[in-house]
Amino acid sequence: MNFWVRRVLIQEKRWITDEEFLEGLAIGQILPGPNVYNLSVMLGYRFGGLRGALAAIAGLLGVPVAFMLGLAFLYDHYANVPILERALTGMTAVAAGLLLSNVVGIASALPRKPLPWMFLAAAFVGVGVLRFPLLYVMGVLAPFALAAAWKRR
Repeated sequence: MNFWVRRVLIQEKRWITDEEFLEGLAIGQILPGPNVYNLSVMLGYRFGGLRGALAAIAGLLGVPVAFMLGLAFLYDHYANVPILERALTGMTAVAAGLLLSNVVGIASALPRKPLPWMFLAAAFVGVGVLRFPLLYVMGVLAPFALAAAWKRR
């Protein structure tokens, strides 16, 4: 979902920059709830106040919920069709490609200094390779990242 939101907000509409998107996404991850919805509420409020925030929520949720309900009914009816099972298995490659494209796009907005990249690599190794819980990895890395940012100022 981040891929589509980033594509529309930055590349198509040019409403915000990559840096603003990353900042909003970071704030959205701190707040409870899905980060993309938090980002949409923040941007809706920024551009249209309370009505804009409500419109952002409705716009982000309305059509996808109706679409997913329709797909759920279809899947319930055609779940045992073998070609559908193979098609859904093939969609994993599409999802992986979208995720990789989003990672490359977001990474291009990161600073060109080695320290943030070292923290990114350490978090990836901790969570992705060693399978440590994200909370523990962030708990260990956060004090060092804060100290590095403090020292830089």
